[in-house]
Amino acid sequence: MDTPESMRAVRITAHGGPDVLEPAKVPVPVPQKGEVLIRVTAVALNNTDLWTREGAYGRPGDPDALSGWRGPIEFPRIQGADVAGRIAAVGTGVDAGLLGRRVVVDPAIYDAEGPHANPVGLMGSERDGGYAEYVTAPVDRVHDMTASPLTDDQLATLPTAYGTALGMIERGRLREGETALVSGASGGVGLALVQIARARGARVLAVSSGAKTAQVREAGAHATVDRAGDLTGQIRAAAPDGIDVALDVVAGELVADGLPLLREGGRWVVAGALGGHDVTFDVRRLYLHNAQVIGSSMHTPAHFDGLMDLARRGAVRPVVSAVFPLEEAARAQEELARRTHVGKIVMRP
Repeated sequence: MDTPESMRAVRITAHGGPDVLEPAKVPVPVPQKGEVLIRVTAVALNNTDLWTREGAYGRPGDPDALSGWRGPIEFPRIQGADVAGRIAAVGTGVDAGLLGRRVVVDPAIYDAEGPHANPVGLMGSERDGGYAEYVTAPVDRVHDMTASPLTDDQLATLPTAYGTALGMIERGRLREGETALVSGASGGVGLALVQIARARGARVLAVSSGAKTAQVREAGAHATVDRAGDLTGQIRAAAPDGIDVALDVVAGELVADGLPLLREGGRWVVAGALGGHDVTFDVRRLYLHNAQVIGSSMHTPAHFDGLMDLARRGAVRPVVSAVFPLEEAARAQEELARRTHVGKIVMRP
């Protein structure tokens, strides 16, 4: 399969606002041993794109330091963690029979081999990503989705949002019949949490804004509460026996206000800080009630394998809210930052 020598890409050359996203003509990457070259058909946007571009992740001991997902990043960097596409070339040691297959890339860089490794890097931050016509990836991180009923746009929404959601649900040990509270339910991770928790047989209570609750209910929420109102009062009314697992991408004051709402042995899983990263709470709510606060960063390889199985069966149905051309990456990120949409924003090279 012939590939060109150069490609269109959008990259950042420094931390900053949307203006640092620069269209560029760059060489097509060459797949190394054990890698494949993927022609990108769709790339989804995530909050990680915004925060990596802004350098907003901070570093241990210096929360205000400019940083990518896991530390300083090398510029220029092509952003984009969530890629769907087709295999255009293979490196040495890779089966040429994979050429042309429709695939999704696991964007995580792991700390070890094996199914339970932890992510310590991310495509689009610690290595170049999919804001481009082509991207390389290790063949072990590429999943054949040729038979999936989902569109390429839908497949591209899965890796970070649905991978993060499934990681939260697995680490929170959510079981059938339990009550789950989902914060930020209209966003990409939030809708994924609603869908997967509902499919697992949990009762799902979702926090969203009034204008978006209908779509959140359509995604599978049994009940919704308006984040603009008396949040704890609404949650107590909707779940008078308490919450078993909170699946939280907001954090901030919600953690302190919500911990007393957990049942005995409840779990509060945090995978984001849209509401603020400085949190203060009464630790007695933990040790006197055997509760747990659990940090969850994306997924493990085993989690991602499970997610791909769900997608092959069409057991999840991602919501695509808008599609932009690659050249409008800055406008797409501005739309993401406004948070007026429901679901995921996708770009097509």
